Amino acid sequence: MESMLNKLKSTVTKVTADVTSAVMGNPVTREFEVGRHIASGGPGMCWRIYNGTKKSTKQEVAVFVFDKKMIDKYQKFDKDQIIDSLKRGVQQLTRLRHPRLLTVQHPLEESRDCLAFCTEPVFASLSNVLGQWDNLPSPVPTDIKEYKLYDVETKYGLLQISEGLSFLHSGVKMVHGNLCPENIILNKSGAWKIMGFDFSISSTNPSDADPKYTCKEWEPNLPPLCLPNPEYLAPEYILSVSCDSASDMYSLGVVMHAVFNEGKPVFQVNKHDIFKSFSRQLDQLTNISPALLNKLPEEVRDHVKMLLSVTPTVRPDADQMTKIPFFDDVGAVTLQYFDSLFQRDNLQKSQFYKGLPKVLPKLPKRVVMYRILPSLTSEFINPDMVPFVLPNVLLIAEECTKEEYVRLIMPDLTPVFKQQEPVQASNMILLIFLQKMDLLLTKTPAEEIKNSVLPMVYRALEAPSVQIQELCLNIIPTFANLIEYPSMKNSLIPRIKSACLQTSSLAVRVNSLVCLGKILEYLDKWFVIDEILPFLQQIPSREPAVLMGILGIYKCTFTHKKLGIPKEHLASKSLPHLVSLSIDNNLNLNQFNSFMVVIRDMLSRMEAEHKTKLEQLHIMQEQQRSLNISSSGNQSEETKSPPSSGNQIDDIFGSTGVNGKENGSSATASQPNRMSLTLEEKQRLAKEQEQAAKLRSQQPLAPQTVKPASTTNTKTKDLTSSLLNNMTSLNSLSLANTPRPAPVQGTTISVFPSSTPMVAPIGASVSNGFNQPMGFQAGGMGMGMRPAGPSTYGGMATTTSTPNFGALTQNQGPLGQTNKGPDMSALDNLFTASKPKVTLNQMGPMAPPGTNTPWLNQYGSAQNAQTQMQGAPVGMGGMQSGFGMQANPFFSPQNFSQPTAAPGMNQSGIKHSASVNNDLKDLFG
Repeated sequence: MESMLNKLKSTVTKVTADVTSAVMGNPVTREFEVGRHIASGGPGMCWRIYNGTKKSTKQEVAVFVFDKKMIDKYQKFDKDQIIDSLKRGVQQLTRLRHPRLLTVQHPLEESRDCLAFCTEPVFASLSNVLGQWDNLPSPVPTDIKEYKLYDVETKYGLLQISEGLSFLHSGVKMVHGNLCPENIILNKSGAWKIMGFDFSISSTNPSDADPKYTCKEWEPNLPPLCLPNPEYLAPEYILSVSCDSASDMYSLGVVMHAVFNEGKPVFQVNKHDIFKSFSRQLDQLTNISPALLNKLPEEVRDHVKMLLSVTPTVRPDADQMTKIPFFDDVGAVTLQYFDSLFQRDNLQKSQFYKGLPKVLPKLPKRVVMYRILPSLTSEFINPDMVPFVLPNVLLIAEECTKEEYVRLIMPDLTPVFKQQEPVQASNMILLIFLQKMDLLLTKTPAEEIKNSVLPMVYRALEAPSVQIQELCLNIIPTFANLIEYPSMKNSLIPRIKSACLQTSSLAVRVNSLVCLGKILEYLDKWFVIDEILPFLQQIPSREPAVLMGILGIYKCTFTHKKLGIPKEHLASKSLPHLVSLSIDNNLNLNQFNSFMVVIRDMLSRMEAEHKTKLEQLHIMQEQQRSLNISSSGNQSEETKSPPSSGNQIDDIFGSTGVNGKENGSSATASQPNRMSLTLEEKQRLAKEQEQAAKLRSQQPLAPQTVKPASTTNTKTKDLTSSLLNNMTSLNSLSLANTPRPAPVQGTTISVFPSSTPMVAPIGASVSNGFNQPMGFQAGGMGMGMRPAGPSTYGGMATTTSTPNFGALTQNQGPLGQTNKGPDMSALDNLFTASKPKVTLNQMGPMAPPGTNTPWLNQYGSAQNAQTQMQGAPVGMGGMQSGFGMQANPFFSPQNFSQPTAAPGMNQSGIKHSASVNNDLKDLFG
């Protein structure tokens, strides 16, 4: 490990020393920071290329440095020749401005030790890419060593060089004179640029149509840096000392050969005997063998063969080369169009950007990332073009790594997140971003999500466009798991609720409910109970889709294993709300059935939980009672009554008397709301039981007097007092003579026949003391039938002619044993002959489940067995609707039949979309 650190330290020190020694004192360092050595290029690969930044603007640049130590071996005259040649080339490049020529950012500066100038950011020279690593740092940078040219890069690169030569020949009337891979530079985006104008020749008559160029004779004695690369020179340079634009086209042909042959030129030249080499080369070029060009693509071989022709006039010119079919590649044409975008208007650009997604998958990732992406992001400054550019940028982002996204894409996207003008473009941008929200939340850093992405989502929820709101609500559940809980709780949910309450669109309201239902699993239980469920009661509309959405949220909350609704909330808030919604006239039969299924499930769970609680409480009471009995030493059966001293009527009617759970009454509401008792309550309960035990040991328990309902009928008062006297005597007799069995669950027995039907649990056997026990089925939702008039839970009617004073509990023995009730014949003398007994069949006749009665048929057709099993339509209190119809003379039976609505329309005339129904199906199952 230590050796590796030392090696790294020495490498960094060496690189720093090289940069310091080469550039120290050069004026370029005043304005630019020089970085690491990245590449080499120029004539003889003599220029070292460093990356750098401009100090004032932090703009990225490339710094070309020529170290004069490289020519220390030459004489002063030769040194001066080399320096002058290099200066001339850079100065010529600085004067020329064209997209196909390397752009100079800072002119040449000379110091005692080096020459230096700055250009646009550079990756490497073509020579480096093809495997020539002269004057490169050691070890060779990995990105250069592993760089491989793609076909589209090669085609478009050669096309760019052809366009550059066309500019020089036609526009500037200049011959480059040394076109070779060393003088072709690949910039940071991968574009091929021409440099190395050290041996360029300008026309002597630039104004004439046929320019003339003067060529210097080859001087073998000059240093190599003062001469062009002979392997890429046209034969006429050496053999006839002449040149023109066709000479550069020969060099282009050799470059094309080298690109497809790993950097090797057509012929190797002996620099010591240049004339003999070119003479031999001339003979070979006259008859080029097919094997020489076999590695070139077939569609370009003929053109390269023409470029390598010995006769200059046979060679095609640069403009003709740009139009050959070889360059009609989709990728090459796309890149070429990007380079000419500044010449296009917005309409042409928009058409191009619309078709770009079809082309991007066909291009290499490197080309897309470093050539196309910068051109796309540069269009973000044009607000009208952003909706056309953005889909392509996000398509590229999908193929990026997170690091590439953060480094190359996110800095340009951040301003677009906040763009709000023009409005039409802003709405389109919101739609595009919402469709790619999962991508943004996956690759964007958390801080940027909080500052840029989520505010855009909030803006979409508050947008005036219904389409944007719908899309936002539909998409939010797909990425809800990526949103931090505080942001969802404090920012997202309140905006969804606001959109639901304030909108005038049914689709938005329903989608809001569906969205809430889908993201419930990401919320905690108490937030849902405190914020979501109360919100449902604030929704004003009663369209069926809205009601089913509300039902769906209740159902999801109720059934979700992580959430759930406490029984207290079910009893006091959820069930009352659902029951009121279930009888809405807008609901059809299936929707009503869906409501009833959920309501039944809620009732069942509430019953089970509360029953379990009461059973636990009963067990604790029994245990405490056993302790009291053992401590007092009294083993009498009479002391086994319930220990509560606050309700002495239980000693008369049994532990399952008027307020018992088994009667079906609501007395359980008086029990504690917790499933288990605290220590303090246990102690208080023990004290009460001790007091009750003492009270029973001191004096026999007498039944309390029950006040009958007030009435003006004197006979009823007499009957009441007579009945109470008889009840007292009967109970005293029972307590004195007969041992009381242990209180068990029993059935409620009415003392006297009442003018109203009796209430009992489903399937319970009911006896009124005079007639045989009679069982009957309760209609509706498992509830007993009740009279239309008001009555009390104790069974005492307040408005009937004969009051019902209470209910006796028929005590039973242990399970499986039958215990007969007390003989009630002693009470027969209370009734005179003028007042005969009335049976339950006379008071409340009930038709068998499958019987069709005439009065029922007049209000509706006979129902099938399934409908009858569910019971007739139940009114308030569980009474059949037929009773309510006959009792109310203003009631019209026709009001029960709903008018047939047009398909897809509710009563408000609002259309329901198919997507809403599908969402509701997904939500409710």
